[in-house]
Amino acid sequence: MRRSWVVVPLLLALGAAVAGCDGGEAEPGPTRPSTSSAPAKKAHITLGVWGGENEIAAYQGVVDTYNAYHDEATVKIKAYQTHEELMAALRGGKAPDVFLVDRTDLKVLQDNKLNQPIGGLLDDRGVDFGDGYSRPALEAFSSDRQLQCMPYGISPMVMYYNPRLVDFEAMAEKGIDAPTVDDEDLSKKPTWSFEQFQAAAEYASRPRRGISGFYISPTLRGLAPFIISAGGQIFDDDDSPTSLAFSSDDTKSALEQVLPVLRDPKLTLTTEQLAEKTPLEWFREGKLGMIAGFRDLVPQLRPTGTLDFDIMPMPVVDSAATVGSLTGVCMSKHTPSPGPAADFVVDFISTESVSAVAQAGYLAPANTNVALSDAFIQEGRAPVHSGVSNNSIKSMRIFPLIDDYAGLENAVADELQQLMTVEVPDLDALTEQIDAASQTVLSPPTESPSAEESEDGD
Repeated sequence: MRRSWVVVPLLLALGAAVAGCDGGEAEPGPTRPSTSSAPAKKAHITLGVWGGENEIAAYQGVVDTYNAYHDEATVKIKAYQTHEELMAALRGGKAPDVFLVDRTDLKVLQDNKLNQPIGGLLDDRGVDFGDGYSRPALEAFSSDRQLQCMPYGISPMVMYYNPRLVDFEAMAEKGIDAPTVDDEDLSKKPTWSFEQFQAAAEYASRPRRGISGFYISPTLRGLAPFIISAGGQIFDDDDSPTSLAFSSDDTKSALEQVLPVLRDPKLTLTTEQLAEKTPLEWFREGKLGMIAGFRDLVPQLRPTGTLDFDIMPMPVVDSAATVGSLTGVCMSKHTPSPGPAADFVVDFISTESVSAVAQAGYLAPANTNVALSDAFIQEGRAPVHSGVSNNSIKSMRIFPLIDDYAGLENAVADELQQLMTVEVPDLDALTEQIDAASQTVLSPPTESPSAEESEDGD
């Protein structure tokens, strides 16, 4: 199968970032090095983050600990309610010294010269990447042969399910094809086929009781795991796309395989149900069998007190595939205190600090030492199979860097909605419309000079 979305050649992209790695006896993962010599004047560092109250509190705990043990700088959190709010501040020239970003922001940061490459700064401070970070995470934040931002979170899309509605053991007893999920030996990572996913959706759906089998968002990110798993492509080029590739033969073939299930009104939420409540609300109330999502759903599901939930990898059509939500830690190009800011980043990405944030439940850490520890796995708490997230990273596909990902989603939103709701769509016409709409963002037409300008030029 053609692999989609290779970001940059690994050896070139990470050359500066991992120059200090010797692969020898050093313990993998970043550690807290000895504090650099204190500057003559105490530095004041701002850390830009976004999230809910509990998530911000987790970051604040890390900052408080840092301030208590370091005299050379004081760190203060600048909290934003949303990722978009933080990005607006960056574009408006109000960049914190250190800030979190989504991986889709990387091109915006570079085009507007908002960040400075971080790999060399961390290498100078003795950060040992070793085996502490997955290759996809490092590749995702590398560009121009340098590590631009340090990977912080890497959360593959997985399938959340309600075991009371999607009971694999009961399905097997009735002779229904179901995956094997071992609740005793959690080292055995479950997997399942698209046919088993369909069977689970049919088993969970109980229309008379208002219970639906699943919900998949009609977005590029929502559809991508199914399209790629079935052999299709999302973009026309892996590095510099000029269009989506929905009208290609491979992608249309993939859609023909998965759409009959994904848009089945007997299995998924109806338009009327979606107008009444969000998919997450239906799931929280025990009226939805499965919902695709990322690690940030966990804290939103735990407080219900009655909802039992677990996770599975995305179902496999032909080969395993998923997409991911990635965050990174960046340094402002214009920080007046680059040395102290880099010192703080070293502490912020340390195993101890990342563990403290991961315990709040929101973060799927890029630091593999933390990802494999109980700070993330949290044995005894839902989801029981948290390790599914770690295991899914190897099948994760990363979107190429584009100028305006949100604009791309908006440009094709209506057509994707039709693709997922029209019972028998004209697939040829609709996929051509999707690709044409995408080109207004990915390859907008350049304005031709006016007649007057042409004459002046002559």
